This record gives sequence, structure tokens and C-alpha cells, in this order.
Amino acid sequence: MEDNRISYHESVKKAYERIKKDGLTNIWDRYEAQGMGGNPDQRCPFCLGGVRCDFCSNGPCRAEVAKDKRGVCGITGDGMAMRMMLLRNIMGASTYHYHTEETLKTLRATARGKTPFTIREPGKLKSFSERLGLSTKGSDADLALRLADFAETDFHRSAGEESRIVAALAPPERQDAWINLDLFPGGIYGEMMRATSSCLTNVDGYYVSLALKAMRLSVATAYQSQIINEYCQDILFGIPKPHPFRVNLGVLDPDYVNILPNGHEPFLGFAMVDLARKSEWQEKARAVGARGLRVIANIETGQEMIQRWNTDDVFYGFTGNWIMQEAVLASGAVDLFACDMNCSMPVDPMYAQKYKFKLIPVSDLVAFEGVKDRVDYLPEKVAAQAARLLEMAVGNFKERRNSVEPIRGLGAGEAVVGFSNESIVDLMGGSLAPLLSAIKDGSIRGVAGLVSCTSLRDSGQDVHCVAVAKELIKRNILVLSMGCGNGAMQVAGLCRPEAQDLAGNGLKAVCQKLRVPPVLSFGTCTDTGRLADLLLAVSTALGGVPLPDLPVAAVAPEYMEQKATIDAVFALALGLYTYVNPVPTVTGAPNLVKLLTQDLPGVTGGILNVEKDAVKAVDGIFAHIESKRKKLGL
Repeated sequence: MEDNRISYHESVKKAYERIKKDGLTNIWDRYEAQGMGGNPDQRCPFCLGGVRCDFCSNGPCRAEVAKDKRGVCGITGDGMAMRMMLLRNIMGASTYHYHTEETLKTLRATARGKTPFTIREPGKLKSFSERLGLSTKGSDADLALRLADFAETDFHRSAGEESRIVAALAPPERQDAWINLDLFPGGIYGEMMRATSSCLTNVDGYYVSLALKAMRLSVATAYQSQIINEYCQDILFGIPKPHPFRVNLGVLDPDYVNILPNGHEPFLGFAMVDLARKSEWQEKARAVGARGLRVIANIETGQEMIQRWNTDDVFYGFTGNWIMQEAVLASGAVDLFACDMNCSMPVDPMYAQKYKFKLIPVSDLVAFEGVKDRVDYLPEKVAAQAARLLEMAVGNFKERRNSVEPIRGLGAGEAVVGFSNESIVDLMGGSLAPLLSAIKDGSIRGVAGLVSCTSLRDSGQDVHCVAVAKELIKRNILVLSMGCGNGAMQVAGLCRPEAQDLAGNGLKAVCQKLRVPPVLSFGTCTDTGRLADLLLAVSTALGGVPLPDLPVAAVAPEYMEQKATIDAVFALALGLYTYVNPVPTVTGAPNLVKLLTQDLPGVTGGILNVEKDAVKAVDGIFAHIESKRKKLGL
């Protein structure tokens, strides 16, 4: 593929050259091979349009709405496309919620004294419990168990019984809108069952009904799965606060034992950092010829970790997001790759064999062909499990170091990470007033929540994300970045204070005053719920301005997988202008496209925009923000 189709990052391009030289299959070549007619982005037109179905034995079927060509059952192309979108949403919701359940198990075990973790943020435990209407009497452990019980009870409410978590946390005006539209959810499990059952052949083939069910599920996911998950992780591991962190592939020093927790769950990662900071483990590493032992943050597990804990010579750096996974593994500097419940690639065993590292699943969700060793995370055994993983890594060092030539000179930079609702308020001196003043006087025109993955569709890794972010800050739009897109911002240098020079004069002045970058590192894709909670705080501070009237936008320049699709649908349910790229696989469903891109403002207030060109995409975002400023009299 052409150079600009590989990656925005020079370090990844260099690693790609090594992979090619070694003759390994890789994501870039596999993407290119999927194309048709010499175009890597061209696919089957029915699949690209979302108008094909193989759910029953009468199929596969194809549909053409203009010709009223339907599936054998009679479903239209609009129904096919939205039904498949809803199924993607269900997978996203389920995976988000798996993480949440693991977090609550960890909170329970910690409250009972059965893990090495502690309740680091008792103040947040109390304040969050109060928001949920819980009694705060008793010890921190009592309150943590009460919170876990309350959350799990709510998760298991039927779809017909309103969620108490959503009632406690969502903006009142949004709750009213959702009740009127039948979008106010019950428990997440009941909503997933209702949505899944709706997708069976000959049950619900109406695209409007399916779209509304997707939005209802997304509301349950954001408040029950995402907010509960992140705030309980804050309680256990610390509220994110701004601090510098090393980033990019150059953080991998082949002369050290390097352990990479990978995926989305930080539990074993944190446990390994705690152990690795002990002198006895550093001595074990030196005894096999290494300079020491390091834990290197990776992908979204890494984001969860670096947002909360400071760097040192043990918790040393962060590599990047998921598309560069093969580049990370081909560096010749990895001793153990610990794979939790998301974002580990089926091809990883081939890389483990070639580059001599231990590939260990640490979640019962994850499995690799040919890999038998595993350490499935259990909160009560986390200390012993972390020690076992460190032993494996130390034991691997000699073979890896003696047989694999590492890539040198991959480059490393620095990013300021760890922004959260609380830390943003702290930066402002204890209230949101300075931020709101900057928005009112026009120094900041608006705020964009960049909640993105990374994708090879239409551009190289992170190329479009970086282009959109640069264009946003140039127009004085503050960016809060989350997900794999956050890794793009960090490695590209946009989360450094020096990036102020790329911003418009108004945003630049605000950033200089507050000593912050124009792109604030706000966490992982799971922090979508945290961002919704920040919007509630902004709305409240402005006297209850409805969320659809705020000068804000949701931005996903390179969405990729199923979790991203439910985040986008939630943004629409929340009433936000939502920009997504690549173009979703619904273009063969014209009535559905019209609903999402034209009619939805009259339903939830949200609207979907798609655009491949970065400048034109930001033109749309900027116009929307300016229209909201005018409506508010700003």
C-alpha cells in the first residue's frame, strides 16, 4: 500500500518495513487483499450498502430499495441495514458490560479484603453513592458493597422496569424526551435480550422500530455499563489527573524485560505494576541479563492505566492504539503480551512464534489457536496471577534477547494524560465558570468529544483522526479525546502543551492561561459515559440548557467496531450532532439514511453526518456549533 495508507506515525511505518522484510502477514496487506478491482477500499456493493442478509436458510438475500427488491421473508433493505446495525450495537453493549461486571467483581473482592487493591477514592465512593440515592452510613467497605449490590440489581431489571441508575444520572430533559419516545431503558440485560430477540427472522423488520431499540439500548449501556464501570475504577485506582507520560513505540527498550497488558481491562496491569516496582522483581530481571523489568501500557488497557497512574522507570510508557499491534509485537522488545477481553488479534500467535514472546490470554473471553497457557483473571487471585505473569516474562528474556534482532530508533514523545470531569473542574479553580466564560466570549467556539477507534478504511492509521483534530483546534474548538483515537492524539503530539501553536488564537490563549493542550486526553471509549456526565454538568451550570442546544459535537473520524457503533447511537439519543467516518454500511437503505441524517433532529435532537474529507467534515461541525451559539445568543 502507499505510504500514507500505512500510518500517520513514522514509528509504525518503520516497523511495517521490518514485518514485510520478515514475510509475515499483516493488517495492511490483509486490508489491501480484501479490495476489489485493485481498489483496497472497494467491497461487495450489497455488503457496503448493508443490504444483504444470511440469517435464515432461504438466504443469503440481497435487497434494492429503489426496485422494491426484498429478502425472501419480505424485509426491505432499510430493515436489513438497521437490523444488522442493532446487532452490532448488542455486541458492543455486551462487551462493554462484561468489563463492568469484572470491575464490580474487583470492587467487591477489594471491599472484602481479598485483593491487593484499595479504595483509593473514598470521597468519590461517597459522592457517587449519594447521587444514586444510597445510604452512605458505615465503612468504605460497607458502602462499596452497597454500591455493587445496587448496580447489579439495576442491571437485572426487566426491560419494562425503569432503570434507577438512568433516573439518577441522566439529564432531566433527556429523561423526559426518552420517556415520550419509549427510549427510557430498563436493566441492561433485559434490554439486550429484547433487542436480540427483535432481530430474529420475521420478528421486527421495521427500520424505525429497530433504530429506536438501538437508541434505548445505547442509553442503558452509557449509564449502567460505562459510567458505573469508569467511576468504580476511579474509586479503586484513582481519579484521572493530568500528568506527563511517555508515548510511541520508542518506549520499548529491548534491553529490559517488557510486559504489555493489552485490551481494555486494567486489573492485572495495575497488579503487575505494583509487583514490578518491588526491588526483588527488578533483581530477578537483572539476574537474567536484563537492565530491569518494565510494564508498558498498550491500547485501551493502557489508556485506563496511564490516565490514573504516573510514569516512572517501571511503569514506563504507552505504545499506541490497536492497528499498530503487529508493529508493537514485531519490535523485538516484547517478552509477554497479556491479553484481556478486547483488541487482541487472531494472528498474534504467529508473531509470538517469530519474535519470541509469551502470548497469554488473561480473560476467559480470549482464545488463540495453538495457545494453551492462560491466566484467566480472578480478583481474589490477582496477586499470584500477576507474579506468575512476571515470572513468565523474566523467564522469556534470554531467548528473546539472544534470538531476535530488535528495531532501534523507533522514537518516543510525551503527552499530557489524565483529564477527567473532576480534574477539569480543578483546573478551572473549582467550577466550570472559566470554561463557560471562554465559550461565551467566543475564545472557545465549542467542544468536540472525539470518541474514535482507528481504521484503515480510506486512509492510513490515524491519518484522518489527526487531520480532523487539527482542523477542529484551528477553528477554536476544544477537543476531548477518547478511545483508540486518543492514542492517535497522544502519539501525534496533539496532547502536548506545544500543540497550542496549532490552535486558533482564542483557544491558544485559553490553553496558555490554563497550561493545557488543545486536545485533552480524556480516556478510553468507555469514557463516553463520563463525557455525557460532563455535558450534564455544563448544562446545569448554564441553567438547564437542553443538551441538543449546546455548542458541542460528537466526533468519530475513524470508528471501527461494534462498541463504536453503540457509542454513536447513544450520541444521537443524547441529541448531539454526530460525525462519523468511514461511511457506515447503510447507504443501500435510503429511508434509514434519511431518518438518521435529516429527520432525527425532530425526534431526539441528534443528527448524523458523514464525510470523508477532513476539512469538509469540520465545516459541518463548525456550522452546527455556530448555529447553537446563535440560538443561545452567544
